[in-house]
Amino acid sequence: MDRQILIIILSTAVVTYLPRMLPLVILSRMRLPEVFLRWLGYVPAAVLAALLAPGLLLPEGKISLTGNPYLLAAVPTWIVALKTRSMALTILTGMVAMILCQH
Repeated sequence: MDRQILIIILSTAVVTYLPRMLPLVILSRMRLPEVFLRWLGYVPAAVLAALLAPGLLLPEGKISLTGNPYLLAAVPTWIVALKTRSMALTILTGMVAMILCQH
């Protein structure tokens, strides 16, 4: 294997690994304030919302609130997710709702 390629692969691995490992090592040794831990609890929901919102609200690059099958399918899916807390049932509901909305 070419030495330059090996250096690039190893450098990429280090640059990818360090930002993930360092905070874990440093923060695992200290007691974090309760307010910070509560704030961290909102991060997964915020990331999920940031990932889902463009697909649901901007399916063709512009805001579409009426006649939007993605938004229509999201409503029963969201209700099932909140009521059951079942990943499998939520995914199944989303798939069925999307099929029904498209036909």
